Amino acid sequence: MAFSSGNNSGGPMADINVTPLVDVMLVLLIIFMITAPLMSHKIQVDLPEANLDRKEDLAPEVPPITLAIEADGSLYWNDEPIDAGLLESRLSVEAQKTPQPQINVRGDRTTKYRFVREVMDVAQAQGMRKVGFVAIKDRSN
Repeated sequence: MAFSSGNNSGGPMADINVTPLVDVMLVLLIIFMITAPLMSHKIQVDLPEANLDRKEDLAPEVPPITLAIEADGSLYWNDEPIDAGLLESRLSVEAQKTPQPQINVRGDRTTKYRFVREVMDVAQAQGMRKVGFVAIKDRSN
């Protein structure tokens, strides 16, 4: 607190000293006046625009292949019965296509995992990259 020297009462002075505030404001004004011209770019550069179209998006849409596996191990290629030898040759042909179709594996609720694993191994050996599983949502909630 500042005390009055000219007043005989000896109490605190109620006036605010604005000189330090003005000094700080002038310094900030000078700083902003110097740095503002530096913020503008003197050299104009034509920046490239981002192209969000990916080649996969431009490729024609390929319908997925559904492989159904029943509890006894029988296989179905898009609801048509197929044996293991024919499955391997069809997957080999599909793996050569560009873009590769997605393989959706549907297993019966009682299908042993061994049958599903065998189908996955054959698909991987033939070079299929997009293999997924199809399940239904449990409606007990």
